[in-house]
Amino acid sequence: MVGVVTLPVAVPAMGYEEHVWQAEPDGLHGRTRVAAASGPYRSTVTPPITDFTPSLPTDLAADAEDATAALARFDAYARSVLGAGSPTLGPMSSILLRTESTSSSQIENLTVSARQLALAEIDQSTSQNAKVVVANVRAMEAALELADRLDSDAILTMQRELLDAQPGWQRHAGRYREGLVWVGSSGITPRGASHIAPQAEQVAAAMDDLVAFIRRDDMPVLVQAAIAHAQFETIHPFADGNGRTGRALVQALLRSKSVLTSTTAPVSAGLLRDTEGYFRALGGYRDGNARPIIEEFSDASRFAASSGAQLVDDLAAQMEWSRERMAGVRRNAGAWKVLPHLVAHPVVNANLLIERLGMNGMGAQRALGQLVDAGVVEERTGRQRNRVYQHAGVIEVLDVYAQRLRRG
Repeated sequence: MVGVVTLPVAVPAMGYEEHVWQAEPDGLHGRTRVAAASGPYRSTVTPPITDFTPSLPTDLAADAEDATAALARFDAYARSVLGAGSPTLGPMSSILLRTESTSSSQIENLTVSARQLALAEIDQSTSQNAKVVVANVRAMEAALELADRLDSDAILTMQRELLDAQPGWQRHAGRYREGLVWVGSSGITPRGASHIAPQAEQVAAAMDDLVAFIRRDDMPVLVQAAIAHAQFETIHPFADGNGRTGRALVQALLRSKSVLTSTTAPVSAGLLRDTEGYFRALGGYRDGNARPIIEEFSDASRFAASSGAQLVDDLAAQMEWSRERMAGVRRNAGAWKVLPHLVAHPVVNANLLIERLGMNGMGAQRALGQLVDAGVVEERTGRQRNRVYQHAGVIEVLDVYAQRLRRG
């Protein structure tokens, strides 16, 4: 059987600079290890891509267009299932965004259950991972809010949302890095790293060039998103949060180009299915071939569209089940106002209803009591004060989805 020949997509070649690294004692490594960590290394110099137009083989161009169309169909499907004016559409978009944020975080080995994430959203979680993932949600929200003006300030805002919640990293939030970063197992030397990013003084200009590339409207959107993402990860402009900020940027680009207008597709969930392939594709881009990263984004987008539609159906089914349980609750009761928001917030307390829905304290407690009486939510703390309620069905749907991703 003759193998299929896949033509590469050439990208501007990376440059390199020679430097000498002087390792500093960190209290964790002995003198011999520190001495061996010092020596010559090569850092990357990213080529400008403002005017770069990829030459796409016909099969790859068709594949990327098919994947883009799948995302657009998913967006329309979410609208049609829920209704453009439905009170559930906004909350459903929020939970899809949280799903995307959680998947993006899992790529960085930050795992958290749906319940812990929901608890963190109402400041009731003791999980540091959950708090970091909530920060990723905030970064994704900022990305979508800033989609109409994708510039350097917008990208800095996304990263600030991420790092503000990470203890010890706040001074790096919302600013480009001041030192060298690399991708590798050693914390004291770049020598032997799989990727050594550009020197810090090159970052601002490289990011300005990337922003100019992102603003172009003369190439297939998914191809542009894949190349922009790979270039961003190659620049590695921040001291931390590069991967999650880079994937938030993808969502902003898809929104700004009107591929996704009503909701968020879990593209990172697709990348999470094969993280080794995703990281290999980034390496391929740095070696001069953008085809692997475009293929990864196309595959991830199709998976996002398919699994996202199933997730919408499963969550919509939970809302329908809940409405049936509430058949005896009068239509003007506060519980009906709360119900659609249980998609985005499957764990709630009275404070959330007061802050998000404008209820007063008595109204919030009454609505929660109505939902408990109908069997829609259950109280989990057993306390008389600061009680927390959860919609077990929504949490189960989200956890099953996450488990399916981890199984690949």
